[in-house]
Amino acid sequence: MLALWRGTQADEAFSDAWHSDAAAVGSEGVSNIRGKVYLSPRLWYLRVNVIQCQDLLPSDRTRPPEIYVKGILGNQALRTRVSPVRSVDPTWNEDLVFVAAEPFDEPLILTVEDRVGPNKDEVLGRCVMLLSSFAKRLDNKPVQAKWHNLEKHAYVEGTTTKKEAKFSSKIHLRISLDGGYHVMDESIYYSSDYRPSSKLLWKPSIGVLEVGIISAKGLSPMKTKDGRGTTDAYCVAKYGPKWIRTRTIIDSGSPKWNEQYTWEVFDPCTVITVGVFDNGHLQGGKDCSIGKVRIRLSTLETERVYTHSYPLVVLKPSGVKKMGEIQLAVRFSCASYLNLLQKYTHPLLPKMHYVHPLSVAQLEALRYQAVQIVAARLGRSEPPLKKEAVEYMVDAGSHIWSVRKAKANFVRVMSVVGGAAAVARWFDQIRHWRNPLTTVLIHVLLVILVLYPELIFPTLFLYLFFIGAWNYRRKPRHPPHMDIRLSHADAVGGDELDEEFDTFPTSRPPDVVRMRYDRLRSIGGKIQTVVGDLAVQGERFQSLMSWRDPRASALFAAFCLFAAVVMYTTPFQIVVLVLGLYVLRHPKLRGKVPFVSTNFFKRLPARSDLML
Repeated sequence: MLALWRGTQADEAFSDAWHSDAAAVGSEGVSNIRGKVYLSPRLWYLRVNVIQCQDLLPSDRTRPPEIYVKGILGNQALRTRVSPVRSVDPTWNEDLVFVAAEPFDEPLILTVEDRVGPNKDEVLGRCVMLLSSFAKRLDNKPVQAKWHNLEKHAYVEGTTTKKEAKFSSKIHLRISLDGGYHVMDESIYYSSDYRPSSKLLWKPSIGVLEVGIISAKGLSPMKTKDGRGTTDAYCVAKYGPKWIRTRTIIDSGSPKWNEQYTWEVFDPCTVITVGVFDNGHLQGGKDCSIGKVRIRLSTLETERVYTHSYPLVVLKPSGVKKMGEIQLAVRFSCASYLNLLQKYTHPLLPKMHYVHPLSVAQLEALRYQAVQIVAARLGRSEPPLKKEAVEYMVDAGSHIWSVRKAKANFVRVMSVVGGAAAVARWFDQIRHWRNPLTTVLIHVLLVILVLYPELIFPTLFLYLFFIGAWNYRRKPRHPPHMDIRLSHADAVGGDELDEEFDTFPTSRPPDVVRMRYDRLRSIGGKIQTVVGDLAVQGERFQSLMSWRDPRASALFAAFCLFAAVVMYTTPFQIVVLVLGLYVLRHPKLRGKVPFVSTNFFKRLPARSDLML
């Protein structure tokens, strides 16, 4: 019996229904085109503090042992440094940090190994522990350290020989599941969640995010079917641990989903990511990305519905390409506006990131492991959310070197510095009397602020207020989208794109790698010159009182003594007024050569002449 009805997403059978637009899909492929809501596994940092070992039994006791500890958790493998204590009772006091996912079904395997030769290590003991037996801590208080027995056998890697040990060696460990951190699977600059791992530390939600995935239009064909281009499109949206996947619209360049989803919001300074993919599972291929959109919640006005079409732009080896547009309806609602504003005064990350911070290198490595765990877990769902889709959504390769990104970031830095440069140019125009009326007004303002110094900060903040009020009329009316010009994608060369899409390690021929290496050396040389110039300026400041140049240091010390006497005997307001009038003096009273202080500073010695 066949039942036919017209329904909406609110119907209970919506996720299991066989939609009319999927009539061309066989019964075995229906499960791969259905929509689904996924939840990422809750991730924890597993901290293993390796303290020491006792009574190890190396096979060769005539040489000082080189002992280290190796830890394995799933696909993660870390090791300590070789113990500085070359004995059978080595010490380390070193942390190994892993990413663990609930439920904690993977064991932690620790092996104590002795480096007996090049590429040859002897296992002195092994310890297998279940993660569920470890303490969960919410703060920086250390958990109790425990002694663990190492298994009574050892073998040399690369051989099948095993030796029975006479008694059990021991290892001293302090192991904890740290619930006070947020385990990052996204970049911190556009993350969708900052909550710690432990639910005991979660704060109440401040609002609700509603996203309506309406339709897309003008999608580029991603594959061929019966001699023509076609696209089987579906959307993926990620916010926090909740992922949603819409149903797949078969063979359509203008799919209409008309699906709505909601998320709880715990922080307004977060980002939701919506991506569009071509379903390659129907033909046994990969799911190709069509484009994605990021929307930062803090740029949305509360209770307002934003219905807007966003361009889907991707960067391919052939260049940047617009793949179509997606229409979304977004609304951010908050229960209490006061709680929303209060969030802006709280730390962005949980407290443990500031009390016991992890290094940048550690965070990057742990983020990679977190992405692999999430991708593997979601890939086992039905229908699976493939690894390539997960990595594209979280931007897993954002840390890989790219000439394009380097240029884009340089332009971003220059645009930020451009504000200060504009102020400096404006002040230089004031100093040179380009506009006499403005310069006279600045003189009057200087005299007022010197006579009434209590007006300095009120005047400054009032000026900033007027700037903000003036810029209010130019505030964005729609959430921003991917910016091709900002990404420097419209002026990138073919070889730079080929380098960006190259594998790691590289798979290109040696002559191409040599050319890219020479280009990187050229870029590095320019950076080296800039860094060297900055170092020179800093070393000149240090040399003022270092007496490397005794005459310059004597002159500076005498000037400091004279300035101290003048400042003690002259009212401070008169000193500031005289200096201000001197800086703003008329160009006819200026010389064309640099000032005395500039000449003196440039003659100070730096340490560049001591470098090889």
